[in-house]
Amino acid sequence: METEMAAQRAPGMTVWDRAISSALAKGEAIDTNAPPQLVAQDLNLYFGRTHAVKNLSLRIASNRITAIIGPSGCGKSTFLRSLNRMHEVVPGARMEGKVFLDGEDIYAPSVDPVEVRRRVGMVFQRANPFPTMSIYDNVVVGLRLNGIREHRVLDEVAERSLLHAALWDEVKDVLGRPGTSLSGGQQQRLCIARALAVQPEVLLMDEPASALDPVSTLKIEELAKTLRETLTIVIVTHNMQQAARVSDSTAFMLHGELIEYGTTAELFTRPKERQTEDYITGRFG
Repeated sequence: METEMAAQRAPGMTVWDRAISSALAKGEAIDTNAPPQLVAQDLNLYFGRTHAVKNLSLRIASNRITAIIGPSGCGKSTFLRSLNRMHEVVPGARMEGKVFLDGEDIYAPSVDPVEVRRRVGMVFQRANPFPTMSIYDNVVVGLRLNGIREHRVLDEVAERSLLHAALWDEVKDVLGRPGTSLSGGQQQRLCIARALAVQPEVLLMDEPASALDPVSTLKIEELAKTLRETLTIVIVTHNMQQAARVSDSTAFMLHGELIEYGTTAELFTRPKERQTEDYITGRFG
């Protein structure tokens, strides 16, 4: 971490240089043969006549952080939402292809989309705690919706989820306050705690730190790296330094297509496609 931070502080470094230094400083080898937990197969996503994601196939390994990068409008968030069937709730949206979670097609007619969204949680770009609920109630709302009412269970889940979201020590004495009384970074971690409370297997993060200050951003990144011990994480980000710092593998999308996918260090230091190099060196985007 010290090597990485020192490299980023070096004067005269370009975005490209910092991304390379960050990726190299991680020095982690990724087992590309690790079994995938999520598999997108020949995925096509539409909004009306707009073809937002085109023939995308991607294998996402378990207990890894996969970053999705690319310019605005390239289909990153649309693809992310397809991984827990949130794409289909948008009027006029439709999909073709398959998405497998642990070998099961989540779009099969027999699969309950509510159960899919429990197993594949999501954290949005802007923190969205329920404004009429306390910090405590924000965390346990999913359990209550599933019929769990026992106070002991709710208390245990609230504490565990807030601990895992690195928020417990900051809020344990003010659990009755509104969730919206917290700072922006705390609200985002509260939303992560809410997602964790229902024990998902995968956590999708759509630009989770784009509206946060640098200190809060670092906390979210460190939290993601801790959570990958028990979760598979897919993160959409415009911030290439963030992708280099936090992810194990990175996918680059352009115009709705997957251009390149590989380990983060390799993609940032030895991209195979000219379009990838042009994007991460700042020639466009």
